Amino acid sequence: MNKGDLADAVFSKIGGTKKAAEDAVDTVFDTIAGSLKTGGEVSVAGFGTFLAKKRAAREARNPRTGEKVHVPATTVPKFRAGKGLKDAVK
Repeated sequence: MNKGDLADAVFSKIGGTKKAAEDAVDTVFDTIAGSLKTGGEVSVAGFGTFLAKKRAAREARNPRTGEKVHVPATTVPKFRAGKGLKDAVK
């Protein structure tokens, strides 16, 4: 399922227009991304938690040449599945 399929599912469930369903899906994703960008966390009961996690700088090795490469610190998005989602997937 991709974003277009998700918008179609929202459209079939709530009606309205396809454009409104696409806007609703875009708004949800933009809101989650905006919250993570500011260091916040988004928790959806029964589904899971989206959070931003800091990854420390480190030294890695280029597997082809074996030379050391510096990997800078960065912030990455993470998702922890909630109990409801885990049970639904079983």
